[in-house]
Amino acid sequence: MTGWRIGPVPGWGLRRTHEGELALPLQISSGGQHRAIAELELTPVEAEHLHAALCYALDGRHPPVGAPECRQPVRYPGGRQRY
Repeated sequence: MTGWRIGPVPGWGLRRTHEGELALPLQISSGGQHRAIAELELTPVEAEHLHAALCYALDGRHPPVGAPECRQPVRYPGGRQRY
C-alpha cells in the first residue's frame, strides 16, 4: 500500500479569493485512490515567503522541460546567464 500524496489538481489553477488571498487546489490521494480536493489558502505575504523559499531551493538548478517562463535562463548584460 502506498502512503498519502498531495499534489496539484490537473486542469485547476491558482485563484484569488474574494478576501484577496491566493487559493491553490490540491488533490489528496491514498493507496492510489483519490480521496479529496482541498485548497491551500495563502495571504499575499505567505505566498511571497513560499515563493522566496522555492526560489532559494531551485537556485542553480537547470529548469526541467515544460517549466514556466520565469524558470527559463535569463541573459544579463555582459553575457552572464542565470537560472
